[in-house]
Amino acid sequence: MPDFGVSTEKKPTTVDQLIDSTLMAKLDQVDILSRKIFAGKLQGERRSKKRGVSVEFADYRHYVHGDDLRFVDWNIYARLDKLFLKMFLEEEDLSLIIALDCSASMDWGDPNKFFFMQRLAMALGYIGLINHNRVTLYAFNDEEVLPLSSLRGRRRTKEIGQWLLDLEVMGSSEFDQAMRTIALNRQGKGVMIILSDFLFKEGYEQGLRYLSGRGFDTFALQVLSPQEIDPGKHGMTGDLRLTDTEDDDTADVTVSAPLLRRYRTNLDAYCGNLREFCVRRNMTHVMIDTATDLTTLILEYLRQRGLLK
Repeated sequence: MPDFGVSTEKKPTTVDQLIDSTLMAKLDQVDILSRKIFAGKLQGERRSKKRGVSVEFADYRHYVHGDDLRFVDWNIYARLDKLFLKMFLEEEDLSLIIALDCSASMDWGDPNKFFFMQRLAMALGYIGLINHNRVTLYAFNDEEVLPLSSLRGRRRTKEIGQWLLDLEVMGSSEFDQAMRTIALNRQGKGVMIILSDFLFKEGYEQGLRYLSGRGFDTFALQVLSPQEIDPGKHGMTGDLRLTDTEDDDTADVTVSAPLLRRYRTNLDAYCGNLREFCVRRNMTHVMIDTATDLTTLILEYLRQRGLLK
């Protein structure tokens, strides 16, 4: 019986395999973009874009669903019939928090979800470091919430890389408890990025509620493999025994065309509900296919969604 979703990739073993010099050069011109106003503790160390009343107008960007309409330039809307937000420059100290789901379900898919998440976290952490953000990473599963706290500057790149390489996937997620721990341990306000498939049996609602109102500008990056997004396209048909990688629950199913259509309908509804849940709490949801080119994802898609500039 074919083992669907088993990765053909090799696990990254060096920092260069997480982020090479070519990608680093491209990321040197990218910065984290906070959609909220954060009062920093270290003034004058960096310049980042903030919305609202500030000292210097900087630029416009496209309106993203959930943005504050107070900062829409209505004069541009009247001329172009498109929504643009006004961005401002102001001195601030910005925290970047990246939380990685290290439960067993992430070690699946081709391309592998966990390997993809490691590379994406490395790239985002590097962007934070080179722009003098305070970067903190958390890895979570039902065993622990493992922190790597308050790193600054390009010289800490290898430290983040080695920490990511040392991570192991195991167990279930315990998402609610992990988010509660992270929310209570936060240092200052900033951008929170959650990397996970968000396929939790216990749901995601309570965990995200712990982050709401805590001063985070939260981005829920839902990482799914091509086999999860469209299993029929990847040969998942016939009589199969499916096993939950986290708790070993099994189910014997006959995968037919009607079942695949129902699965896709349910997946779309689930992801849509997650997106709406985030929007109502001024969070941003982004669904990411692990087959997406990482450079394209960062330099184009995440810029369009308002995470990077």
